[in-house]
Amino acid sequence: MPTPQMGRRRVLGLAAVAAAAPSIALVPDLGNLAFGAPGRAAGRLTLRPDSDGITSALDVPIGHPTGRAMTNGPVRSAVMGTSEFSALGVTWASGKGKVRVRTRHVHGGWTEWRTLKPLHDLPDRNTEEAAATPHGTALAWVGRSDAVQVEIDGSQTAPVLSLIDPGETPTPKVPSFKGRAATPKTTDTGKKQLPVPPLFGRKDWHPNPKFMNGPIHRVSTVKQIHVHHSDNANDYTWDDVPAMLRAIYRYHTQTLGWADIAYNFLVDKFGRIWTGRTGSVGKMARGAHTLGFNNTSVGVCAIGNYQTAQSNDKIHRAIARVAAWKLSHWDRNPKGMIWVTSTGSDKFRAGERAHLPVIDGHRNTNDTDCPGQHLYAHLNTIRGHTAHRMGTVK
Repeated sequence: MPTPQMGRRRVLGLAAVAAAAPSIALVPDLGNLAFGAPGRAAGRLTLRPDSDGITSALDVPIGHPTGRAMTNGPVRSAVMGTSEFSALGVTWASGKGKVRVRTRHVHGGWTEWRTLKPLHDLPDRNTEEAAATPHGTALAWVGRSDAVQVEIDGSQTAPVLSLIDPGETPTPKVPSFKGRAATPKTTDTGKKQLPVPPLFGRKDWHPNPKFMNGPIHRVSTVKQIHVHHSDNANDYTWDDVPAMLRAIYRYHTQTLGWADIAYNFLVDKFGRIWTGRTGSVGKMARGAHTLGFNNTSVGVCAIGNYQTAQSNDKIHRAIARVAAWKLSHWDRNPKGMIWVTSTGSDKFRAGERAHLPVIDGHRNTNDTDCPGQHLYAHLNTIRGHTAHRMGTVK
């Protein structure tokens, strides 16, 4: 694992202790804490407060005594009791395999085992962010929990479990746009440039500025809008969203080593738009959301798992407001196709030209089910909403 990443994790050492039962060989490295029998609590872990006084987190190195998980079947950690957390992910230095977790809600009751999705939202290769990125899973939002157990099946070396408590902040007020120009500008081609839609700024979800890493580069043009989903809980409340954004932001910056949260914008099921990466509103920040295609695009992430749940029209219209605003500045056809050149992804090699929809789903460019089958099925609806907004301003 790269040296900066090791420093960021404050790794405690990877000398793992063998579990009592041969069938459960993967155990957490918890220093001097005593271990109980597999399946029972093995001491209580306490997440450490961050400098902002809002979030807390803990990175727990776990591994087989050889530093490699067994490849002849899944291996599980002991149950780890913890202080409260709401999100988690697992990263590792090398190798590949599957990761499953189960968590215990603070009010009692264990979840079923769930598979963590592989990390597919990625920065472009040959960037500082890509150099810092370990192998790993996407972040999973699990709700308020106080215990966890991990199962790893594969050849992952030096796996680390990251637990995050995003803390609580006041619910932000709906942004006021009184006095903002409602009349769009007109380009030399006669096309209208739409004004910024109502959106929440970064200050509304309280990201810790000390978590930022390195420079954020800009794009020189916008050819596409890539639609994503965050692949986590769908039962979140109106008040949960800022905490969910802080959890994603912390994982992206402190665990994955990225400059900032990956997405330019995020939308929730209530139809609200949230500013993601710094500079996305006015400075055309390049995101870290679509491997191979970040340098000519805007990434918009719908919060939720739309592989399992239906998206709603509030989500569709929120994405369309962002898409119409950004595409209008470059005279793009939201219902059309466009040629783009890949910088290297798992579907298109570096330098390969791809003919893709101007508004597409992440699965069009990378080997993933993102943005989920149900949201992907509504991309034509989103394109229609976008075209309407670009043709009629109200």
